[in-house]
Amino acid sequence: MATEQQVREALRQVKDPEIGKPIEDLGMLKGIVVDDGNVRIHVLLTIAGCPLRERIDSDVRAAVAPLEGVRNIEVVLGEMTEGDRQSLVTNLRGGAAENPQFFTDGKTAVIAVASGKGGVGKSTVTANLAAALAAEGHRVGVLDADVWGFSIPRMMGVSGQPVGFNNMILPLESHGVRIISMGFFVPEEQPVIWRGPMLHKAVQQFLGDVYWGDIDFLLCDLPPGTGDVSLSMASFLPGAYMLVVTTPQEAARKVAERAGKMAAQVRQKVLGVVENMSYFVCPHCGEPTSIFGEGGGGEAARTLGVPLLGRIPLYPQIREGGDRGTPLVLSEPDSPAGEALVGTARELAKATKSVVGKPLQLTVAPGAATAPAGAHHGHAHN
Repeated sequence: MATEQQVREALRQVKDPEIGKPIEDLGMLKGIVVDDGNVRIHVLLTIAGCPLRERIDSDVRAAVAPLEGVRNIEVVLGEMTEGDRQSLVTNLRGGAAENPQFFTDGKTAVIAVASGKGGVGKSTVTANLAAALAAEGHRVGVLDADVWGFSIPRMMGVSGQPVGFNNMILPLESHGVRIISMGFFVPEEQPVIWRGPMLHKAVQQFLGDVYWGDIDFLLCDLPPGTGDVSLSMASFLPGAYMLVVTTPQEAARKVAERAGKMAAQVRQKVLGVVENMSYFVCPHCGEPTSIFGEGGGGEAARTLGVPLLGRIPLYPQIREGGDRGTPLVLSEPDSPAGEALVGTARELAKATKSVVGKPLQLTVAPGAATAPAGAHHGHAHN
């Protein structure tokens, strides 16, 4: 006959699906009652109407059901008090109730994905690299900092509003990647008409208020150019790394070099260059055609003194995957473009190995609010 201790040990494998830690460690396991094969388990949810309550219920039942002598399982779902939630936030932030200092231990490689100009496929590259890294077992987050042209939610197939409480926001998840984006807080068709100070505040909150957890990589999809958002990211994450995306043509290459040179001025290190839309392979004869010219990525890499990490062919299915919400690295990893993207992700992981482990400073100013101005918290719908 199962004992209370055996039930408790079985429940160690049950993790909160949004936070990724055992429910007992989070203070969510309120009590266990075992009576002659009948097991009653009291679980406290972080907020009323938690969007993943059914998953927590099923995970608890699945963990306890195999125990010897268990005939009936009752899961009682309650709600944390305000004090419980504050204790949880303080615990997750390592003892700091407010103004957490994330990414300071050097365990996370923070990589700003930048381009000098729009239209080079920067967000597409970001989404595919994130999905490829996650598929290979890395813990990955994507911060969609392209406040005006956010497209990561659509490309990763995720929508809804993140859960937030006590000045902490929980990112949504898709394809094993944790994601935060302005697209979760404003309708897709609504323009974001913000100037510098509001953008600065939004970036601050995406870094400081979002609970990213223990991740190996945080890819930050920047807006094109070297404007307010890029400067804010640099001020909050001095010493972060930059990945430059360009196309082969001369005009894109020169602008991309400017984005890369900005990195040195704000104490960021360029890890490498990715050349997107490098060539098009004819589906009938297999002949490659350099639609956008040749050599821009290699030339940018030489100018910046960094490696060319990958050349991604022009392939219609990449765009289709972005519209569908399934990155090509997951739907067609063996296609030439899929292989090029997976290979680029591996090169990126190699390039960061020598730098992961070195402290990375994060500066979060006092008084960060819970969500970008005008936003409110609701429920996640994956």
